[in-house]
This record gives sequence, structure tokens and C-alpha cells, in this order.
Amino acid sequence: MRERFSSTETESFSRIRAKGAPRRGRRSERFDDNEPEVVFRFDDHGAHAVAGDEYTDDDGGHEGHDGEYENYDDSYNDSYDDNPDGGPAGGDRWSTWDQSTPTEKGPEPRPAWVVTELAAVDTELGLVKTGKEADVFLLERGVPGTERRTLMAAKRYRDSQHRMFHRDSGYLEGRRHKESRIDRAMAKRTAFGKEAIAAQWAGAEFAALCRLWSAGVAVPYPVQIMGTEILMEFVGDESGTAAPRLAQLRAEEVDVEDLWAQLGRSLSLLAVDGYAHGDLSAYNILVHQGRLVIIDVPQIVDVVANPRGRAFLERDVRNVGAWFVSRGLPEHRVGELVGALESDARLG
Repeated sequence: MRERFSSTETESFSRIRAKGAPRRGRRSERFDDNEPEVVFRFDDHGAHAVAGDEYTDDDGGHEGHDGEYENYDDSYNDSYDDNPDGGPAGGDRWSTWDQSTPTEKGPEPRPAWVVTELAAVDTELGLVKTGKEADVFLLERGVPGTERRTLMAAKRYRDSQHRMFHRDSGYLEGRRHKESRIDRAMAKRTAFGKEAIAAQWAGAEFAALCRLWSAGVAVPYPVQIMGTEILMEFVGDESGTAAPRLAQLRAEEVDVEDLWAQLGRSLSLLAVDGYAHGDLSAYNILVHQGRLVIIDVPQIVDVVANPRGRAFLERDVRNVGAWFVSRGLPEHRVGELVGALESDARLG
């Protein structure tokens, strides 16, 4: 039995087994009996859906959700099962690294801590954070019998029965799906439409993390995406204790000036690239050993294309700036940063 881990979100948690963790070759299920089946794929533009029969293997099997196949032979699973439960011995599931396509994996060069070995197994250690749209779990990926292992945050967007998407309007202006039937389902919030929204948000967040990390913005490294699960860098210590959010810290615990400078650099890189976080506050910034890390980026806003882009950029700065002002930062510095970022984004 693993020891219990502590977290800033919950007092303690212990290892739990992922419910419905996918087995290799497992049959995919339809979202809704009355809706067509789609496959969500991810590329540089985020998530998109295609008809379920557009991806076919050599044996005629159709690729389903998360790169799995609808037509399969149960004996295929036997070669991977090390215990009667269908998973590997000593873990909850086999590593899903080989189930993500190249565009569903993080940018290169990858950090040395990323475990890509096919012999690796994933072990779920507990809940880190709950949210309205997604939950974050602590996951260990390691190669049995070796010291090769790492901790990751597994962000899982919720199923259609337990999800509340409160940020769709405004942020998604201009993000229309290429298939009108999917747009209609999303607008009507059918079960199929909610599944499509989940895939769109997950794809948008993964694409944003890849872009921002490559640009040098202080965000967690995105390891991979599979369906509506994003695996990313765990910001915390080796014991599994998550880094505190900025909102939880007192002025005497941090270097306020240094953190403000770190924030300014990251927001400047975002603005130069033409973007704003869109929902920034002291609650979605982590601080680990003096390092500031911005999280929760699925709603990243194109400040030039979005008619409300300037307003989103200014709101980001003023929201998080309120924390710094309450801890001694001169208020005029907030307005100065707004002006600098508008200049970086070439908003005039």
C-alpha cells in the first residue's frame, strides 16, 4: 500500500484506481444511440472530429476514440495482461504513450523526465484538484524494475452527465467546427454535443500548452493528450505534494517583486504571440520553490481576432494584479503592465 500524499487542494488522498481505464484494443462506445459516432483527432489547430469510418487499419477495423479499434480480437489483450484484471502487475494501466499520435504528444525537445518507454506502467495516486469542467489527478509513470519514473498531472475533462461548461461564450468566438452537425449538437448541448465540447476544450488546452511552452511561457510541459485526458508536468515536489496557488500565499512567504517580474515576462511572451490567458487570476497560478507557473489555459484568447481581446488582456492583468497590490506592489505598476502588454500585442 502506498503512503498517503498531501495536497494543497485536499488534506490527504490515497491511491485510487482509475474507473474504466482503457485496455489496449478495447471496443469504443458510441456517445449516444441517436448520434453518429465520431473520432476526435488533434493537430496544430486543436481538436476536430471526423466520421468514424475515415480511419481504417489494414484489417478493415475502424479506429474509434483515443486511437482504439472497434473490430478486435480478444486474444490481442492477452498479450498485454499481466494479471487477471487486465492491467499490468503493479500499476493501474499500461502507459498510453504509444496510443497518442505525434501531434498528440508534447513539443520537442522533450524534457529528460518524460517517460516514453513502452514497458512503462501508469499508477494513479489520487485526486489533486476538482473543477467545474475537469478534475486533476496525480499519476506516476514508471518502468518496473528500474528507477525510471516520473509524476504527472492527469487532467480529465468530465463526461456529459457531470460537466458544467461555463466559459463557452465569448472565449470561443471564431472557433467554429468545420462540420455544421457538430456545431448544432454543441449549441443544443446534446450528450453528443457535450462530448464534442469536452474534446474541443481538451484539444484547445493541449494545443495552447504546446504553443506557450515552445514560446517560453511559464506553463506545465504538456506530455500527451488521449481523448479528453491531458497528461502534463506535475508542479510540486517528489513526494506528491502539489505546489500552492498564488492566492494561498502570504507576502512574507514569497518575493513579490520577483514573482511580478516573472508574471510580466510570461504575459509579454503571450502578448507578442497575439494572445491573452483569458481567465487569469491568483487561483490559476502556481508557485513552486519561487517559480511561477500559469495553469488552466483552454480559453486562451486571440487578442487581435477576438473583438473583446483587449478587454480580456486588461482583465487578466487587473485580476491577478489585485493580489500583488494587496501585498505591497504599487498600484500604478498594474496599469503600466497593461499598457506594455497592449503594445506587445500591437493593439495601439
